[in-house]
Amino acid sequence: MSQDFLTPVKETVLAHLELQSSLCLGNKIKIYSEEEGFPELDNVKIAIFGVQEDRNSEDNFGCGENLYFIRKKLYELFPGNWQTEIADLGNVLKGNSVTDTYYAVSEIITGLLKKNIIPIIIGGGQDITYVNYRAYDLLEQTVNITAVDSRFDLGDLDSELTSQSYLSKIIMQEPNNLFNYSNVGYQTYFNSQEEIQLLDNLFFDAYRLGKAKELENIEPAFRNADIVSIDIGAIRQSEAPANNNASPNGFYGEEICAISRYAGISDKVSSFGIYEYNSQYDNNHQTANLIAQMIWYFIEGVNFRVKDYPFSGKENYQKFTVILEDDDPLVFYKSNKTGRWWIEIRILSDNKYKRHALIPCTYQDYKEATKQIIPERWYKAMRKM
Repeated sequence: MSQDFLTPVKETVLAHLELQSSLCLGNKIKIYSEEEGFPELDNVKIAIFGVQEDRNSEDNFGCGENLYFIRKKLYELFPGNWQTEIADLGNVLKGNSVTDTYYAVSEIITGLLKKNIIPIIIGGGQDITYVNYRAYDLLEQTVNITAVDSRFDLGDLDSELTSQSYLSKIIMQEPNNLFNYSNVGYQTYFNSQEEIQLLDNLFFDAYRLGKAKELENIEPAFRNADIVSIDIGAIRQSEAPANNNASPNGFYGEEICAISRYAGISDKVSSFGIYEYNSQYDNNHQTANLIAQMIWYFIEGVNFRVKDYPFSGKENYQKFTVILEDDDPLVFYKSNKTGRWWIEIRILSDNKYKRHALIPCTYQDYKEATKQIIPERWYKAMRKM
C-alpha cells in the first residue's frame, strides 16, 4: 500500500491528546504523525483514514474538511477490553481533480484489503462508496453493499458520479461485481415510486425507516455485507446537525451506534465508511462526537466477532428442514455459538455465487416458513443466482 497519498494527523490533534488520560484510545493506537512517521501495519486489523473530498457531494460542500474534530472526540474515548491493533493513517487530500482523489482512495483501500486490514473511511461525500466498491475489483469476488441512507442515491443514469447518483454507477458500470444491495432506513418521500419499484425489480433489499428502527429486522443486512456505507443524513438533524441535507426524521444516536456495532460484529464486513460530515453545521461538535462513538461501536463489534460463518463447518450448526407443500424443502441453520440463523440457497458447486450459499436470516423467517410462507430473502437471493 502506498503511503504517498496520505498526510499525517494534525499536530493540534496530537497536542490535544497529550492532555488526555494515558488509558484513552488515542494513546492505544498507532498514529501517522510528522514526528513518528507512517506506522508499521504488521498485526494491524483496523485502519482509519479521512478523505478531504467534497466536489461531488451534492448540496453539502465542505464535507471533507475539519476531520480533526472527529479524531479529537475519538481519541478521548476509552477502549473496551480489546485485543485488536488499530492505526490512524491520516487523510487523503483533494487531488488536482476528483478522479485523482478517487484513484488515491481506491489504491489505499485495495492495499489494506490485501493485508486483511479493515478500512474505516471518514469524511467526503457518499460518492466515495463507489470508489470503495471499485477497490474490490482486484479481489475478483462478488460484493454485497449495505447503505444506511434516507435516499437510494440512484440519480440519473446519464449524470456524472455524485453523492446522490453513485448507486446507478455501481449497478450499470462494468465490471459488475455487485451481488446484493441493501438500503437501511430509507424515507419514502425522498425517493420516487419508480426508484422504489426499480430496487424491488432488481431483488435488492430496502427497509423503510420505521421497519429499520426494529433493529432485529436489519441485522441480517449487515451480517451479509462486505461494504457498509453510512450517510450522516440518515440520522435525525437534532442528533447529527452536521449535514446540509439533514432531515428532522431519521435514526437516533443510540440506534446508529447499535447499527455500527452490527456492522462491526459481522464476520463478512471488510470496509466501513461514514460520509457527508460537514463541520460548518455542527453545533458544539455534536456530530463529530456521535461519529466518534459510531467508530467506537464498530471497533467494539470487530473485537467480538465469533467467526460463526463462513469460517465454521456445518457441524457447528443445528439444521432445520421445513417441508413445503408445493416446493422443495427449505433448509435453515442455527449457529450453536450465537443463535444466529441462515437459510441455504441451492446453487451449483461451481457457481460464482458459491460464497452466498448461506443467506443470513432471522428466527422470524424460520417461523414463517413453518407456516408455508417462503421468506422474501430466500426468494430474492434465488432470483439473482
